Amino acid sequence: MTIVKALIMMLLLGGVIGFLLGFAGTKLHVDEDTRVKDLLEMLPGYNCGGCGNPGCSGMADALVAGTSSIDDCKPCKPEQRAKIKEYMKEHDL
Repeated sequence: MTIVKALIMMLLLGGVIGFLLGFAGTKLHVDEDTRVKDLLEMLPGYNCGGCGNPGCSGMADALVAGTSSIDDCKPCKPEQRAKIKEYMKEHDL
């Protein structure tokens, strides 16, 4: 008899916790800012640090934050620089 009560209690507790986690997952959802990821994909990926940032991910973060310019990226080709500048204009960076 106590095993049945314990099983019912565990099922109810699991259901309540599952419901609360599902509810919290929808209410506390935060949309990811994809601009850093997009810029990182456009950068050359050498992670040389020639721009003064710690690699290309640091450069992408600095571009989004507005603390760096794409012209600081030495290995970036001019066509790619123009593409990044256009992307930054479109996304108000």
